[in-house]
Amino acid sequence: MRIAIIGAGCSGLTTIKNLVEAGVEDIICFEKNNQIGGNWVFTANKGHSSICETTHIISSKSMSQFSDFPMPDNYPDYPSHQQVLAYFQAYAKHFHLEKYIRFNVTVLHVEKIEKEHWRLYLNDGTCADFDYLLIANGHHSVSRHPSWKDDFTGEYLHAHDYKSNRGLEGKHVLVVGAGNSGCDCAVEASRVATRVDISLRSPQYIIPKFFMGRPTDSFAASLQWLPQSIQNWLQKIFLRIQIGHYRDYQLPEPDFSPTQAHPTINSELLDKIRHGKVHPRQEIKEISGQIVFFADGSFTKYDVIIAATGYKISFLFFDSAFINWENAISIPLYLRMFHPKYLRLIFIGLIQPQGCIWPLSETQAKLAGQLITNKIQLPTNWHEQAYIEGKCLEQQFIRHPRHSIEVHYFPYLKKLNQILQQ
Repeated sequence: MRIAIIGAGCSGLTTIKNLVEAGVEDIICFEKNNQIGGNWVFTANKGHSSICETTHIISSKSMSQFSDFPMPDNYPDYPSHQQVLAYFQAYAKHFHLEKYIRFNVTVLHVEKIEKEHWRLYLNDGTCADFDYLLIANGHHSVSRHPSWKDDFTGEYLHAHDYKSNRGLEGKHVLVVGAGNSGCDCAVEASRVATRVDISLRSPQYIIPKFFMGRPTDSFAASLQWLPQSIQNWLQKIFLRIQIGHYRDYQLPEPDFSPTQAHPTINSELLDKIRHGKVHPRQEIKEISGQIVFFADGSFTKYDVIIAATGYKISFLFFDSAFINWENAISIPLYLRMFHPKYLRLIFIGLIQPQGCIWPLSETQAKLAGQLITNKIQLPTNWHEQAYIEGKCLEQQFIRHPRHSIEVHYFPYLKKLNQILQQ
């Protein structure tokens, strides 16, 4: 049984480790960079998909670590990107994973061949065939740009290409989008820019990293025994106690529950707003040159726009006729892993949990290893369940491509474990 894995980031590493533990040895993991770590390898190169210079994780240490490899005791509640990369490097070394990885190799094209096998065409001019293909290269590589991108004549960059606040000194900056990347960009830019505005098209839950002295995610985990409706009500009450009304920060009030959309975890933005360092603005209506016109009729001239407008679910090595989920609202994958037509094509980490992705990728990898070695089987109707599951999740979250791979952390983890324990 020959297995190919694309990507040696967090999901790729735990996939190698769990396949080996399941008894699979003929594994090749293709990594286009020269080291493991994926997005957590910081580089100032705009072409490389990486975190920015000051990034810390937004899930806490205790809720982010792999089950059998804890983070060091001296790590803070929210480790830096340097510490996260060191953790992944230690994980790879401890489990002897690098011998399965081919570095500096890009998969240019993948095609399905006979008997549902997979042929990979590589950038060194060679090709290779595999029995199973596991996709673990993440979903933060192809930027989603706004329609007005080319109307702005100042400096424009997507959050994907934002690495540090150097070069923003003395400038008027507009950040578009209040997700996790947008808020980070606004906070960092406000340290050096003359003025920073942040434009929101829709309401957003912006949640501090700590509640009652505990990391917010670990506090939320303690409520999991309650019905979801009670959890939602309590979360709203706790947020109101901690931060008040969003309108107190000139932000729109969400008219949905905290678990219906991907939350923004940020302890600094609200403080920056109240200190006059970041200024909320309404949705952009049009742009002329460097002048931005907002929905409330106001307008302002900007030197720089940073578009934190998300990413497309894109796999450049597949023909678009084979898989094209760039604008999908609902993605049909059973357990968010298995394509309804191809059992030997498995996605690891193609999820956006309300929590940390790494423990979920680890559980997905365990399930994949058990399935490949015939220790477990999927239910006979898994093909139909893939479509049903996609539609079900579509109804649980705000209907938008941003939420096409969203999952509720604990219910999803429970579902994976139920299959593993059958």
